[in-house]
Amino acid sequence: MPLLKKPPKEEEEEEEEEAGDPFASHPESRYRRRATLERLVGLAPFGRARRPPGKDEGVAEGPRGRRRSEDFGLLRRLPGRRKGSAEPPAPRAGPKRGSRLRLALGPRGRAGTGPAQPEGTARGAGDSGGQREEGTGREPLSVLEILDLIQRRELVAADEQIIALETECAAAAGSPSSPPSSPSAPSPFPPSPPSPCPRQARDVALLYEALLAQLWALAAEAVAAARPWPPLRTVIRVLEQEEAADERHRHHQQHQHRHPWRPRGLRRRWQEAVGRAAGERLAQAVPPGAAGGAAGGLGARLAALAERMVGDLGVVRCHVAPAYPPQYEALGVYARGYHRALAQQLGTLALRPLAVPDLYLLLDWHSNAYPREVLGHPEVGAMLQAQALGPLLSPETQRRLESSCIAAVKAKLEVAVAQELQLSEDTWAEEASGQELQEGLATRVTGLLRAHVERAPQVSPEFGMEMAHSLLGVLVAFLHSFQRKVERFLETPAEATPPDGATNRAIALVNCCPPFRSFAERLAQFGHAESEEPRRQALAALDKVTRLCNHVLTQSLFEDLKPYFNKLMKRKWVTSSAAFDSIVLLITSFTQKLRPLHPEPYQVLVGEVHRRVLVEYVRPLLQGRLVCTSAKMRARVAARLGDEARQLRELFSRLDSASPWLDSVVPRLRELLVLEDPAALQLEVGGLARDFPDIRRRHVAALLDVRGLRGQGLRQEILGVIGDLEQKEPEVGGPSRDRAFFSELGAPREVRCLPFHLPRLAPLARLRLRRPHPQRPPQPRL
Repeated sequence: MPLLKKPPKEEEEEEEEEAGDPFASHPESRYRRRATLERLVGLAPFGRARRPPGKDEGVAEGPRGRRRSEDFGLLRRLPGRRKGSAEPPAPRAGPKRGSRLRLALGPRGRAGTGPAQPEGTARGAGDSGGQREEGTGREPLSVLEILDLIQRRELVAADEQIIALETECAAAAGSPSSPPSSPSAPSPFPPSPPSPCPRQARDVALLYEALLAQLWALAAEAVAAARPWPPLRTVIRVLEQEEAADERHRHHQQHQHRHPWRPRGLRRRWQEAVGRAAGERLAQAVPPGAAGGAAGGLGARLAALAERMVGDLGVVRCHVAPAYPPQYEALGVYARGYHRALAQQLGTLALRPLAVPDLYLLLDWHSNAYPREVLGHPEVGAMLQAQALGPLLSPETQRRLESSCIAAVKAKLEVAVAQELQLSEDTWAEEASGQELQEGLATRVTGLLRAHVERAPQVSPEFGMEMAHSLLGVLVAFLHSFQRKVERFLETPAEATPPDGATNRAIALVNCCPPFRSFAERLAQFGHAESEEPRRQALAALDKVTRLCNHVLTQSLFEDLKPYFNKLMKRKWVTSSAAFDSIVLLITSFTQKLRPLHPEPYQVLVGEVHRRVLVEYVRPLLQGRLVCTSAKMRARVAARLGDEARQLRELFSRLDSASPWLDSVVPRLRELLVLEDPAALQLEVGGLARDFPDIRRRHVAALLDVRGLRGQGLRQEILGVIGDLEQKEPEVGGPSRDRAFFSELGAPREVRCLPFHLPRLAPLARLRLRRPHPQRPPQPRL
């Protein structure tokens, strides 16, 4: 019998409903069509057979099994949404919850779309979060539904589902990670049929990965928000759920096999996530120009890192840390996380090849700026100092940076000072003033070194000491080169050089020594254990340069004085002071040319002139040019010696000589001429030997010859004093170099006197001996 055709109006309404929803026709036909579709795709429904409504409508179902993710993957491709069962709704024990299937049902499965559904059907199929019957647990969700919860940041519910899924997987594998339900810790989900464990294990791992990604994102956003952040409570609840699951596992692991998933230690992972988030925050704070290595980039980068760290820790102190329970110690966790993140940033910078200014900046920021600007900040400084965080850079890294900086500075300065010395040497032969030479060499070289001497101690005293020792080595090498060049220049003077030109150049060169000397002393005062030997080498090189220049300066003076010194200690000298007056006049005019000298080399030069003048003055006295034959003559010679000694003392006192001990030489020799008492002579000789340890027996013997002392007994008594002192000299030690005087005087050999007086030989000299005349041959007689 053919089917009755429906009226056109009803057909149009039905077509409209079917166009909107393929299951929107008669409920019974929709059920049959849906059931057929589900059987075709093997879902019947979600892995379980559903009976048509009829005779068992009033019987409540048992707990459902967990739906698979493939079911929702197929449903996503279908139009409309899946209709619920026509079974009568089961009574609910809790409030109605929203559907957990929004991701699987597509865009048309949202609440409020499509035809109206019966309340019981909607609850049975759509509200997976509700309870199906009184006394039963919540319905377990599929992997996609759990993932949907994670994406919507319903992390607490998602974590509950993941823990339940983990329990099912552990039960299916035979080694449960969570203990069975107990009265003290009931399981929130009913048991579900076991599924293949490898697949579920992979699902659990992926879900945990997604959960933790959202969890740590929430924790990071709390700092970036810079205000109270309510979602942070979700992070804390998830951490507490996981800690509770780990605790249950630890409580029952002695009766079960331990599963590698538990304990998960989410609080430790939270601490690590805080550190990673801190690193990301600090990396975002780097200015674009600073990351590219632009000029001043390192300073801007370090300033930005310090500012970001202080700002973020201030937010943590005010808004983030109070949200955590006290046992989490959130302040310490965030402080340590930011400290480690900043240490990683500095460690990365330390591995790069840095220029000398950047090395100084990095070392100074680590040692001074960070403690001052971050650890000493009024808001976060106390929080950081309470954690005993330690240095940002390890001691090995800091020493490596300091060594790199010292080596780079040394290499750079060696080239720079060598260039300065070469440029200065090219101008020595020109008519350059002493001031220009000093500014062109001493000032520039010491200026190059002084910049690092003042910069390095600002980093740390130890670094300053190492830098000073390295710079002292650079200075020693420079001074040795300077000494060699001065020697070559002074030994091979230019042709047709006027005397004044040689004098001016020698003065200019010797004026460079005081700045170098004081700077070498300053470098040695930093206290390095090995600085004494380089200091000695530097001063020795400067002393040699000073002696060379002084020799050039005094050479012409003593050439002019030589003829007048040759006229001293003769019979004419006793009655005439012309020669000595000429000596004083030449010395006075010479010292007028020394005005450009600096005080230190001037005193050295005047002291040298003082010593050499007295040496040349005493030399003819010890050479035996004058012998006193009577007491009257000794008195006249002693008077002349005393007067000229006074004039020499006054002259060199006016010239500010630094060797006043030389003034006593001539008066002491005069006393040996005027004293008559043998005991007084012995005492005077002993005092002279103590004041001038380099005096020898031959010097005293020459003075006794000038005195005219010929008696061998008294002579031997006086010379015996010197002999006793010479025997004790090795025990006492050699004469001091600054008191050496007689060692430069070569006295003649001691005269051996005859045992009789020469006047007794005078008659013998007048005797004339007749010489025998040769006999003439006899002449023949005639």
